[in-house]
Amino acid sequence: MGSWKSGSMGLERMSVEQLKAVKEQSDLEVNLLQDSLNNIRSATTRLEIASSALNDLAIRPPASQILVPLTASLYVPATLHDSTHVLIDVGTGYFIEKTMDEGKDYCERKINLLKSNFEQLVEVASKKKNVADEAGVILQAKMKQLASSS
Repeated sequence: MGSWKSGSMGLERMSVEQLKAVKEQSDLEVNLLQDSLNNIRSATTRLEIASSALNDLAIRPPASQILVPLTASLYVPATLHDSTHVLIDVGTGYFIEKTMDEGKDYCERKINLLKSNFEQLVEVASKKKNVADEAGVILQAKMKQLASSS
């Protein structure tokens, strides 16, 4: 929507149809950004859980009995043979062997990156929401004006 000026002066000059389009587009973008924020929040939570699990594994002695999660509700018993190396899921089915410290560092860096992205998206979503709200207010005023002049 780069064809209109930012600010209320640009919006006030628009027709009712243009305002409706701006409001609908802004609302759609806000919803998409909200979905992205939810996905980032979910990914951050999963990484925080993984980081906590690494801390727990690091203090367990070899030959410890543990439960390994296969799904969110299915765990199988296992024996810990090496608590100094872990496999890190880096996405699309790829795993990389890392030391425990490298694994913790990986999780921490990813968490920090996600939090930074989250903050940036919150700022963008806030601006888009303001545009949608402003377009809605101006649209309502124009609709009232049209109704009273009829």
